[in-house]
Amino acid sequence: MVLASANPKKVAELREILGARIDLIPRPPEVPDVVEDADTFVGNARLKASALLVATGLASMADDSGLEVDALGGAPGVLSARYAGTGATDEDNVHKLLEALADWPNPADRRARFRCLIVLQRPDGSEVIADGTADGFIAPAPRGPGGFGYDPVFVPDQGDGRTFGEMTQAEKHAISHRGQALASFVAQLPSP
Repeated sequence: MVLASANPKKVAELREILGARIDLIPRPPEVPDVVEDADTFVGNARLKASALLVATGLASMADDSGLEVDALGGAPGVLSARYAGTGATDEDNVHKLLEALADWPNPADRRARFRCLIVLQRPDGSEVIADGTADGFIAPAPRGPGGFGYDPVFVPDQGDGRTFGEMTQAEKHAISHRGQALASFVAQLPSP
């Protein structure tokens, strides 16, 4: 199946988690970026999967994921990658998030979750949808060199107090939103 993501860090993470279970074909470079203007993660994943299916004629897998912070009414949500504006870096987005949470120093007030939705669209019109969630809270400052996006400030409930950025990739994948979504996705596919 064709992988719709153009984010090299996300592609690497998907490949690490899936291993050899699924043969993922990289997104063809001639396929233009898809405008992600849906108001839900599943809506954006569908837009990307559909665009790749039309462009290639092959089964296409897309994900959309992001961070939802309770104190911010669910923001940044579907705008997670561009929370600080179009072209923002991961550091820009984290900085804006921490500024927005400056009035909430208590971890209980900084509850958040990472959410991941995966959509597979096939040429026969069938669709597979899988989701995963990792609950936790936002740390007061970035910690750890690992991961990407908001990983250095996200402390998962299922962990030991470290941020995703402080965990090894294997530790993160075992409890992350993307790891859970991919496990659900693989479970829905027919056995080889």
